[in-house]
Amino acid sequence: MSETPPDFYHPDCRIKTPAMRSPEYVQMSMAAAITLGLIPSRMYRTDCTHCLNLLLTYPEGCRANCAYCGLARHRQETRDYADRNFIRVDWPALRYREVIARVRAGRDKGRFQRMCISMISHPDSNRDTLGLLTQWVRELPHLPVSILSNPTTMERDDLVRLKQAGADIFTVALDAVTPEIFEHTRGKAVDSPHRWEKYWQAITWAAEIFGPEKFGAHLICGMGETERELLEVVQRIKELGGHSHLFAFFPEKGSLMEDWPACGKAQWRRVQLARYLIDYAGGDFCSMAFDEAGQVVDFGVAERELARFINAGKPFRTSGCPGKDDAEISACNRPYGDSNPANILSYPFKLNPEDIEIVQLQMKGELVKPFHE
Repeated sequence: MSETPPDFYHPDCRIKTPAMRSPEYVQMSMAAAITLGLIPSRMYRTDCTHCLNLLLTYPEGCRANCAYCGLARHRQETRDYADRNFIRVDWPALRYREVIARVRAGRDKGRFQRMCISMISHPDSNRDTLGLLTQWVRELPHLPVSILSNPTTMERDDLVRLKQAGADIFTVALDAVTPEIFEHTRGKAVDSPHRWEKYWQAITWAAEIFGPEKFGAHLICGMGETERELLEVVQRIKELGGHSHLFAFFPEKGSLMEDWPACGKAQWRRVQLARYLIDYAGGDFCSMAFDEAGQVVDFGVAERELARFINAGKPFRTSGCPGKDDAEISACNRPYGDSNPANILSYPFKLNPEDIEIVQLQMKGELVKPFHE
C-alpha cells in the first residue's frame, strides 16, 4: 500500500519515505529549515543561515561509501535514507515547489544570500541537479546558486551545462587532501567509487569553465593529514584561481570513522589562519615554515600583521561560498556543522573579544572554558 507523503517531512515524525525522490523532493539543512520557519527552534547566537543548503535525495540513497559520511551506503540497513543525519544534523525533506514558494513569499525574511544544490552519487543526480537549477534561476534569479558537485558521475560537458543554466559557483568536495587518505576514506579501500584523479580533473574543469573566484574545494582537517599537506592543497587551489572551504573533522555517528578523534583545536586554528592568509591576505605556502611533524611554526607574516588578522576574527569564521557584501565572509555559514555550541570550531557569526581570546588560547594548545558566560 503506497501513501502520498506530506509536503514537509522531519525525521522525528518517523514516516517512511519511499516516495520522497528528487527532483520533486529535496532535503535541507536543519539551519535552513529553521530560517524558513519550518522548525520552531533557535540557534545559539545566530538566528539564521545565509545559504539555503539543499540536498538531492532518493530512497535508494547515495551509492558512495565514504568512511566519514552519515549518508554512506553501508548505513542503509540502519535507517531510512531520508532519516539519516549528515554533518551532525538531520536534514528534513520538503517538496521543491514549496521551497521556492516559501522563499518567494519571504519566509526567510530576506536572510538567504544564496542557494546551494548538493549532489550525491546516484545515476539521476546530474539530470536532477540541472533541472533544479534551471527552475530556480527561472523563478528566483536574484539569489545566486552554488553547486556542490559529485565528480564521479560528471564529465566536462556537465559543468558547461550547469554554467550555461546559471550556476554561479561550482565546488568539489575533495575532503581528503592526500591520495592515500582519499583512497582509504573514499576510494577502493572502503568499496566506494570515488577516485582522486577524477576529483582533481573536475577542479581543473571548474577553473576553466567557471573562472577565477567562481570555484572552490571542500577540505576536511583532521583525517590524518599534516598541516603542511593540507595547506599545500590550499595553495594549489588558490593558484588555479579558486578558494578552499574548510571543515573540521567530526566523527559522524554510525559512520565507519565514528571512533576517530575529532579535529584538534590547535591544529584547526592554525590551519584556519593559514588558509585565510593564502586565500585572502596575500600569504603564500612557500613563505610558511613547518616543523618535522608538518605543523605550522611560522605563517610567513610579520607578527604585527598576524595579530591584526587574528584580532579581526575573520579567519575563524565558517569558510564557504561568499555572500553579497564581503567576499571574505561566507554566506554558507553552516551553523554548528562541525561542532556544537559548547565547543565552536567554525564560527557562524562575527567573533567578539571573548571569542578571539578563546581562539588565541586554543592556538597555543591551552584548555579553555566550554561555554561563553
